[in-house]
Amino acid sequence: MIYVSEFTFPERERETDFFFDIRRTCYDSFYPFGILSKHQFRRIDFEPVTILCGGNGTGKSTALNVIAEKIGLLRDTPGNRSNFYDDYLALCTQKTVHPLPKESCIITSDDVFDYMLNIRNLNQGIDQKRETLFEEYLENKYAHFQMKSIADYEKLRKVNQARSKTQSRYVRKELMDNVREYSNGESAYRYFVEKMSENALYLLDEPENSLSAERQIELAEFIENSARFFGCQYILSTHSPFLLAIRGAKIYDLDEDPVDVKRWSRLPNVRTFYDFFQKHAHEFE
Repeated sequence: MIYVSEFTFPERERETDFFFDIRRTCYDSFYPFGILSKHQFRRIDFEPVTILCGGNGTGKSTALNVIAEKIGLLRDTPGNRSNFYDDYLALCTQKTVHPLPKESCIITSDDVFDYMLNIRNLNQGIDQKRETLFEEYLENKYAHFQMKSIADYEKLRKVNQARSKTQSRYVRKELMDNVREYSNGESAYRYFVEKMSENALYLLDEPENSLSAERQIELAEFIENSARFFGCQYILSTHSPFLLAIRGAKIYDLDEDPVDVKRWSRLPNVRTFYDFFQKHAHEFE
């Protein structure tokens, strides 16, 4: 399925014309101006799976965030913006083939890390509350308490509970269970597969972060099958050779000037992996 078929970024000439018209000199940063035009990255024609690949600083994440903002995708954590972000978006264009499903969103590594931290913080809060309830149980169990008015009812209830239950049963009744924690890689993978459903557009910014090689292969298979059989479209940035090897993916090499479409096996990033293993091939024999 293809929801967005085409996206264009402003050429360097249009960027120059914009700054000539506004004549502002009091800003240190004009982000995202000058990032994508530096390598003449002008237009993307999308497939069900489209990948942006390039070295650090080539603008993969910038392009992904600009696309997400322009077409109005949901996001959990705010992206990197500047005073000129909206001006830049106004110079971009997109062509939509089908209406975007409401589930469509951009998922970044910040979203995944926040998800893992939220679980950790929730469990820390539960642990602290548990210690408080242990103390409360002992206080209520051995309290010399008499109800004098209706205002004392809640205290009486807790005293009676403490005297009729074990410490463990008392705490369990008053407290939710800890949320199960997984490793960073397991949590990241669960976040992706639980966040994505059928029939939607998803932008993924370097989803391989925190994932082992095995998990990256699983995620690649998940993306490939979701695009082929479940009506999803994916636009992602990545360094991962496992994700770059997704069958049928259209790959834009942002290391080229101008940016060009390449087979995954011809990418400099992948060739670096290939050369490394070739150099150490005798160690696998």
